[in-house]
Order: sequence, then structure tokens, then C-alpha cells
Amino acid sequence: MIPFNKPPRTGNEEKYVLESMRSAKVSGDGEFTKKCNKWFEERLPCKKALLTTSCTHALEMAAILLDIKEGDEVIMPSFTFVSTANAFVLRGAKIVFVDIRPDTLNIDETKIEQAITAKTRAIVPVHYAGVACEMDTIMDIASRYNLFVVEDAAQGMMSTYKGKALGTIGHFGTYSFHETKNYTSAGEGGLLIINDEKFIQRAEIIREKGTNRSLFFRGMVDKYSWVDIGSSYLPNDVSAAYLWGGLENADEINSNRLHSWQRYYDTLKPLEQKGLLELPTVPNDCVQNAHMFYLKVKDLEERTKLLEEFKKENIGAVFHYIPLHSAPAGLKFGRFDSVDKFTTKESERLIRLPMYYGLTNDEINTVCNVIKKFYGK
Repeated sequence: MIPFNKPPRTGNEEKYVLESMRSAKVSGDGEFTKKCNKWFEERLPCKKALLTTSCTHALEMAAILLDIKEGDEVIMPSFTFVSTANAFVLRGAKIVFVDIRPDTLNIDETKIEQAITAKTRAIVPVHYAGVACEMDTIMDIASRYNLFVVEDAAQGMMSTYKGKALGTIGHFGTYSFHETKNYTSAGEGGLLIINDEKFIQRAEIIREKGTNRSLFFRGMVDKYSWVDIGSSYLPNDVSAAYLWGGLENADEINSNRLHSWQRYYDTLKPLEQKGLLELPTVPNDCVQNAHMFYLKVKDLEERTKLLEEFKKENIGAVFHYIPLHSAPAGLKFGRFDSVDKFTTKESERLIRLPMYYGLTNDEINTVCNVIKKFYGK
């Protein structure tokens, strides 16, 4: 069997997990959490990096920091994971979905401005497959309309747009370290990137259940107390220890995945040239991280048949998001602005192929042979 995903392990994860377990502090903001935060602040770079329990919680923190309230509107694509919308719905916002680009499957930056109303507070671009949205245009729109930008870079660690790391361009960025991502903190985990210093202190308070506990440990107050709303967004240090094992070898993991991505692309390119399928597009200004390799087939019927062939061969190929605007909660908490020209159509054509650190050339060839055989018929 070739699974869809395997969490990355590079060798030191168990060692660091044991070190954390045997330390005097396994709860939040232990030594490995601090190491990870510092790595992100220096590598990305950004004003402040705060590990969280998930990307979902990082998005929720961003919504709180922006004081999103009932009646506010937030613009985002419908082709994304539910957390992108949920974080703002929880604060009472109405989600305004706009169409995606058919080439990158990212939010169509040309559709954003027409979706803005007097109630709009923020734009949430989602960097699908670790390929950047057209951020210059989005940031220009946000500046002209005095809006905030929260980058959902859940899939984007090690990717860049015009030389800038994803998540460091908007006011906030969020990352995921779920087991399906390029880097993982033992199953679940996330990161909030803060690019405006005025939000840092409140972010630390919200992350610590609404207390100024972080200030207390830095000796800035003589006791800590409840000062704001917040929740338990602080991850345990054991999870951070596992993540640190991956970050130590971040470049190796990235290189390995890019090799696999390119092998898929080169092997399947002849099928695209024959017009049988479409392969991913990476714009010139973007450097991607090989988070996923997907292909697009003719339609939903053809996708179903090809997925059946993968299943027969015990290969973990899958489709991806059901557009949020067509889901029951999406209909209740959001609306689609203008015309759904590409969102539903493209989502029904997409198949994600197995992609993980350590995927072998033989495994890639096996996956590609199923596709070649399918279209050879």
C-alpha cells in the first residue's frame, strides 16, 4: 500500500520528546517551544511567532485580535478548510466568499474589491498547496479600504512570494503543523505570525487564557491576573519537541518533497500535453514547498472512476475540499459574492496524489502508472 501521507521523521524527534518529558516543564512555553518560536522569527522573519495548539486556534486568535464582532464581514475563498471560516463565524462575522483562480486555485484577487461593503473588516487569502496568492494586489486593496489581511498559510511553510515568506506579508499569518503538513508537532499544532508590533502583547494574553502570565514570567509584573478574553491556545512542550526535530532538518525535508513533486510533474507532463489532464501551476513570483501534488481531470465522473482505480491498487489518492459556500453552515453563515465560475467546477476535478517526506521514486512510478494505464484505456 502507498498511503496518502506519512508524518515526517528525520531522526531526533524521539530524543527531543524524551528530553522534554524529563524536563521540569512539559506544559506551554518550555525550552522547545521557545526554540521553535525563535527559529520562525529568524527564518521567516517576523515580528513575533507564537506556537499554538492548531492552525484553527491561530486563526481564532487573529479574529479576537482584530475585534471581529457580530455584523462584520470577512472576505475569503470558498475552496478552503472549514477552520478558515469558523474562526471568524465564532466572533459573529458574516463570511463573504469569492471565486478562485482556475490556475492556482487561490482566491481571485480581481474579485475581492467588488465584494467589499461598509461592513468588511478583513480579507483572508488562503495559499492553496503552498503556492502564494497575488499578495501585492491584495495588500493594495486592503490599504485603500483600511482592511486587515490574515494569511491562511496552513500549507505554506518554506514557500515565498517575491522573496517574502508566506504569512509575513499581511497583518497576521497562520500555519498548521497537522500530521499531513510538511512539518508536524506530533499530530496537531499551529503557529500565529504577528507582523504588526502593536498586537504582540495582547496576543500573548489571549494565548494564555486571557491572563498576563507571560509578562509575569518575564518579570514585568509582580503577579498575573485575568485581564482579557482568551483561551488555552498554548501547546505543550512535548509537541514542540517533536516539531523541533523537523525544523532542524527543514531544508532536507523541503528538498526531498520538491524532488518528489518534480518527478510527478515530469512523468505526467506528456498526459497534460495530450490534453488528458491538468497539472499544478506555480506563478513566476512564487516559490512553492511541494506541500501537495494534485492533478485535475475532465469532470466529477472521470475523477470518481480514476479514484476507483487507485483504490484497487491500494494507493491513497483523495479529493479535497467541498466548497464551503455549498455546505449547510456555509449557507447559514456566509454568502457567495457574484458568480461561482470556477470554485465548484475546479473542486470536482481535483485529485491529490500521495506526497510525504521519504516518498520513493518507485512509489511515484507506481502511482503514475495507474494514471497512465487509466488514460491508455
